[in-house]
Amino acid sequence: MPPSSGAAGAGKLPAMSKTSLWRRDATPDSINARLAGTVAELLGIRITALTEEGLEAEMPVDARHIQPFGILHGGVSVVLSETLGSIAAVNASPEGARVVGIEVNANHLASVAKGGRVTARCRPLHVGRTTQVWQTEIFREDGRMACVSRLTAAILGAKAILETKD
Repeated sequence: MPPSSGAAGAGKLPAMSKTSLWRRDATPDSINARLAGTVAELLGIRITALTEEGLEAEMPVDARHIQPFGILHGGVSVVLSETLGSIAAVNASPEGARVVGIEVNANHLASVAKGGRVTARCRPLHVGRTTQVWQTEIFREDGRMACVSRLTAAILGAKAILETKD
C-alpha cells in the first residue's frame, strides 16, 4: 500500500511521535563495539548511522556471504535485517526491557554479486509497548533494492517497567 500523501509526504514514513524514537543512549561506535564476537562481526556488519528515522549499516559481499552461484545468500540478508531490527528494537525500548525476535520475513528482489557491498536502512513500522515491527531495506551499490525484510520483536518486561514510571 503506498504511503499517504498527508503531512508525512509521499514516499516518507509517518512521524512516530513528537518524542525521540530512541530511549537508550547509543552511537554507531558503541553499537559496533557490542557486536564484537557475534555473527554480525563475523559477517562484517557495521553500523554507520543512528538517526531519528532509524538505523543504517553496511556489509561487504565476499566469500563469507555467498551461495554456490556467487551471489549474496538470502539467509545472510535475513541475518543483516534481523541484526538491525533487533538493535533498533533494543534502543527503542525502556531500560531493563528485554527484546526477542518473534518473526522475520524477507523478499529478495535483486541479486548482489561477490565483491560488492550492500547498505541497509532499518525503519520502524510500529513501536508499541509490547511489540515492535522494523523494516529493513538492503541496497546494492547501484542503488537498486536487493531485499526488503520485516522483523517483529516482543518487548518483555516493558509493561511492568512502564507502569512503575512517574
